Amino acid sequence: CFCAFSLNILMFILHLFWGGGESPFCMNQSLPRIYFLLPPFKVTKISVTKCICFINQQLEYYGTIYIGTPPQKFSVVFDTGSSDLWVPSVKCSSEACLKHRRFDSSKSSTFRRTGKHFHIVYGTGSMKGILVFDTVKVSSLSISHQGFGLSTTESGKAFVNMTFDGILGLAYPSLSEEKATPFFDSLMKEGLLEKHQFSVYLNYEGGSQGSEFIFGGIDQSHYTGRINWIPVNYQSGFWQIALDSILVDGTEIACKGGCHGIIDTGTSLLLGPKYEMIKIEKAIGATPTHFGISEINCSELSNMPDVVFVINGIHYPLPPSAYTLKVHNLGCFSGFGYSFDGSWNLGDVFIREYYSIFDRENNQVGLAKAV
Repeated sequence: CFCAFSLNILMFILHLFWGGGESPFCMNQSLPRIYFLLPPFKVTKISVTKCICFINQQLEYYGTIYIGTPPQKFSVVFDTGSSDLWVPSVKCSSEACLKHRRFDSSKSSTFRRTGKHFHIVYGTGSMKGILVFDTVKVSSLSISHQGFGLSTTESGKAFVNMTFDGILGLAYPSLSEEKATPFFDSLMKEGLLEKHQFSVYLNYEGGSQGSEFIFGGIDQSHYTGRINWIPVNYQSGFWQIALDSILVDGTEIACKGGCHGIIDTGTSLLLGPKYEMIKIEKAIGATPTHFGISEINCSELSNMPDVVFVINGIHYPLPPSAYTLKVHNLGCFSGFGYSFDGSWNLGDVFIREYYSIFDRENNQVGLAKAV
């Protein structure tokens, strides 16, 4: 069901903490990650593909890819927190599949089967599918024999009402559940990119510029100052970096002695261990609620402190405007959340403040102040 007033953002937060349980509000269900998808696409040059994203009232960014010959259209997530590409199969009869576009292999002359199966588990749902091959096109970039998954079963309410049809993962190959070459790796192998990197610019709702996702390069108009490069612990499969500490008012409040975190375009909040996040939210003056999230007094934002992430010796402050989610008719809530596994996840709350460059050639992440 759906309430008369906008609860989409709060619904996501509540569902994140309940892990799939029923919420006390009448609202749509959602995945525990709000992803961004990126249509329409704009090609800036042959080797660099620029994707213009638009933000809607649900804080989702979404776009289009094409699969098969002739091409079939799908909305997918460009997710740096996973490595697999999958869309629903026409043979999937789950409620979630029936409410989304499904790939019909019988209509593609370039489709190839493998007979291999896979299973992926998410926070509030899971999917089972088969590994197949076909032509996949993102903007002007096309791979003729790309491995991807077709879901045959999608479990959990989260998948039913999601905006997008599937996911396109951009983490390292070792993270793949399908054990297929990820799409970005295929682009590198085919020599289709000027540089083996992609960059992300996430704008705030109502901003003067659209958000962008760029394959093969960066856009200097979206950041100011220098780019600071941080080595990636790519053995984990994630875009994982080392954090020195987390400060509030100059005092080390969390991540004492150092910790690790991932830069994840597929997560809306900034997540961390519960015991650490409780300390941060106490330091900023957030008030816990019985819904599992913390409320912030909207009128006190100018008096609240920055939360500073120290990474590779550089300070990356998040001001109150960055870590506060304003929900129409409901008030303000913290953009910090508790991770399911106790890890640090620098999601969209962080990426909106810092232009992020994912460099596969040198296994590093570049961060610069977004403008």
